[in-house]
Amino acid sequence: MTTARRDTYTPETLLSVAVQVFNERGYDGTSMEHLSKAAGISKSSIYHHVAGKEELLQRAVSRALDELFAVLEEPGALRGRAVARVEYVTRRTVEVLVAELPYVTLLLRVRGNTRTERWALERRREFDHQVAELLKAAAADGDLRADMDIRLATRLLFGMVNSLVEWYRPHPGTTPDQLADAVVSMALDGLRTKS
Repeated sequence: MTTARRDTYTPETLLSVAVQVFNERGYDGTSMEHLSKAAGISKSSIYHHVAGKEELLQRAVSRALDELFAVLEEPGALRGRAVARVEYVTRRTVEVLVAELPYVTLLLRVRGNTRTERWALERRREFDHQVAELLKAAAADGDLRADMDIRLATRLLFGMVNSLVEWYRPHPGTTPDQLADAVVSMALDGLRTKS
């Protein structure tokens, strides 16, 4: 793990280091001592900016959740046929995951052991619910299969998207757009009605 230099320390670099350590050790397995060593600063310097590691967790998962919920407010998610909106949201969710990979990884690993984790899980459920409503509208329009249970389809769709955090690493040859194209094609081709 790269240790941040003291003269380049900022609250943002502290957050970045905390997310890296949380993802490596698990939130419960991370102490303030681990964070202090990884950031290359004293624990008192950390406490000068945050109340503790749960505040760092709150900031990190909020960053991921804010980016995901912002997708639902974009014009492509609000206008047009429901199936086009589902495709748009799926594509943009993949793009957010790639752009915010460490933060989304942490979000997907919270288990509900703290107030912040329970809040994050509830927000994730709300995001899934909003996407399920889009899928339901697309099925009602006749663009997606009516025989598919919407809750199951939502879980399968986001199971595919969320699994990216376990194996995706940026590398030459695969762009985020190509990755989004593959996910949209694999997921939605199976859900679309046959013409």
